[in-house]
Amino acid sequence: MQKEKGIKVVVFRPITVFPYPYDALNQLADNTKLFLTVEMNAGQMLEDVKLAINGKAPVEFIGRMGGIIPTPEEILHKIEEIYVGETA
Repeated sequence: MQKEKGIKVVVFRPITVFPYPYDALNQLADNTKLFLTVEMNAGQMLEDVKLAINGKAPVEFIGRMGGIIPTPEEILHKIEEIYVGETA
């Protein structure tokens, strides 16, 4: 759906978080305008993502607690919200 709207999105899903994939994220940040961290918690990985990309791009966050999975619609809404803010 975001593709039809001209929004390019890439998913980075680490298989393991120990050791944390700092180098892989840092390399990805060289060609990425913005990161959106999607978590089923209060943002425990947010700081690690920020450390990994070392200020190369802004980092946004969407999270749900209590075992509630963020829906694709919620994620898309956040992506659209960010995209509109960038193009305004």
